[in-house]
Amino acid sequence: MFTTTIMALLAVFATLTSLLTQGLKKFLDEMKIRYASNILVLICSLVIGCGGTTLYYVNYQVPFNALNSVYLALMGIANWMVSMLGYDKVKQAIGQIGTIGKE
Repeated sequence: MFTTTIMALLAVFATLTSLLTQGLKKFLDEMKIRYASNILVLICSLVIGCGGTTLYYVNYQVPFNALNSVYLALMGIANWMVSMLGYDKVKQAIGQIGTIGKE
């Protein structure tokens, strides 16, 4: 993939992730369900980033080999980092992941 394609996909995925996350947060707040917003962003960004990249691969007939599978996973992680917008939010999310199940 070209760098411009990656950046365009990342911008679209980050926008979709933000919209989906806000919708889910509003829904969960109405249902009075407790959640960690950073974990919610992580899940949404991985689903959208990896799923969107898979759709791109299928649409443009990119072969699913080992290298492209790694790129697919990296797009999900990059989408998460762009969606979090900042080192402090990523650091906070990693801390929250470490406390899952300890409550």
